[in-house]
Amino acid sequence: MPLMGSLYIGASGLQTSQNVLNTTAHNLTNLDTQGYTRQQVLQSTRLYNTLMKEPSQVGWQQVGLGVSYAKTRQVRDIFLDQTYREEVGRSSFYKISTETLQHIEDLLGESSNGEAFSTSISNLWTAVQELAKEPDSSVNQGLFVSDCVNFIDSARNVYDSLCEYQQNMNVRVAELTAQINDYAQRIAELNDRIVAIEAGGFEEANDLRDDRNRCLDALGSIAKISYKEDVFGYVSVQVEGNDLVKGDTVYSIELLPNENGFYTPYWGHLAKHYTDEDGNAQVDIDHAEVFDLVREVSSDIDTDIGELKAVLLARGDHAATYNDMLNVSHYNADISQSIIMNVQAEFDQLINSIMTTVNTILNDAGYAAGDENQFFEMIQEDGSVDANGNKFLSIANAQVNPMYRQQPALLSFVTESKEADFTTAQKLVDAFAAEEMTLNPNVATKVGFRDYYSSLVSQVANSGYVFNSIYTNQETTVQATENARQEIVGVSSDEELQYMIQFQNAYNAASRYINVINDMLGTMLNAFGIS
Repeated sequence: MPLMGSLYIGASGLQTSQNVLNTTAHNLTNLDTQGYTRQQVLQSTRLYNTLMKEPSQVGWQQVGLGVSYAKTRQVRDIFLDQTYREEVGRSSFYKISTETLQHIEDLLGESSNGEAFSTSISNLWTAVQELAKEPDSSVNQGLFVSDCVNFIDSARNVYDSLCEYQQNMNVRVAELTAQINDYAQRIAELNDRIVAIEAGGFEEANDLRDDRNRCLDALGSIAKISYKEDVFGYVSVQVEGNDLVKGDTVYSIELLPNENGFYTPYWGHLAKHYTDEDGNAQVDIDHAEVFDLVREVSSDIDTDIGELKAVLLARGDHAATYNDMLNVSHYNADISQSIIMNVQAEFDQLINSIMTTVNTILNDAGYAAGDENQFFEMIQEDGSVDANGNKFLSIANAQVNPMYRQQPALLSFVTESKEADFTTAQKLVDAFAAEEMTLNPNVATKVGFRDYYSSLVSQVANSGYVFNSIYTNQETTVQATENARQEIVGVSSDEELQYMIQFQNAYNAASRYINVINDMLGTMLNAFGIS
């Protein structure tokens, strides 16, 4: 091979070694950068210089022209990426469920004023027992009325806290939806920039691809996603089977508040917009909702993925009351899967049962007869009734009648014969002791007023334990997947330093090679007297 041509080999070695050293330095610089993907230089041979083609020989006589820098690629595993984004979404789902149950357990254990609600029930039970011992005692009557007032106040504190938490989760729905749209917009922008940079085939937009992968990781935590990259470099993303990003187009998720102000995420491009008879703009989101919240939640069919879906399920679509428990099919379809609504309904069922039972017993005894004289009454009488046609007496709108709070002695507990009414007082005791209630239509165990609340708290605690176990196991799966992924995409300082030494030596070898060729050329030129 001509000596001048040999310089190409040395020059290619210098250039390629320098590119590899630059990439290695870039990897080491981003050693602790979150979401960075290790980059790797691919090398290939330059075109061979054919000197002679001899038919009698097996191969042509060729001389290589050195090494060529092919591309700098990212080292990623598509399967591990998909697995991680699915499993982190499932982990986020059970994390929200666990946190919700833990928060509700705290609310049930301590009302907003710091006094455990169970204390108010115990105090009321004690007042009923004392009343049964001496019904005509003004002290016992006053204690009974006072504890009933405290019972209602404590119950309202708990219920209001549940509703407040429900509203906070509604705000979280809006925040998560905005995050999805922001990530979608960012992915679309990155699609354009990546395609523009890589269109010529000379450069890889690896750092932009890292940014896009970080967006996909974040989206996978919020919702169930699927995605694919086309031959041009565009990544299309779907959420729950519908397009979110397609090329450089974003299909945003919109929010529609219901009559209670609770948001429902829907696809803006799939909804029907129209004007009603009054000229008001309306939107029909039938078949445009992002999530199907009616389907069974199960890992087998991948319906337990995404933080946003978990928040929607836990929140429900209204503040539930005992009335939601009266229709079994309605309860199973619309209430049971919502953590907060289920607890609200069960809790309100206890309060309604106690109020209704006390009203009935006192009304039958003639002490609180008539709508205006009911012991427990509605704060604002609006004539509303429940599914059974009875007055809608919920903790949200109930109070102890002010006339009894001012004059507890109106509950005389004295018979027409001027004797203490032990019979009516004993009916109250029996009512509190009777085990005739179930937490919900799907529970067979019956409990009384005294044990109902502890059973409710135990149910929440047990459910929280189950969800926490699932979440803990899921976190282990996510961590194992991430560890496997980091073994591929992560930067190892030891490995990169090894590459740096290797290609530094390669650079030095190419440099010495050029020096040798240079010396040989100098010697030859001097020998022939060429200066």
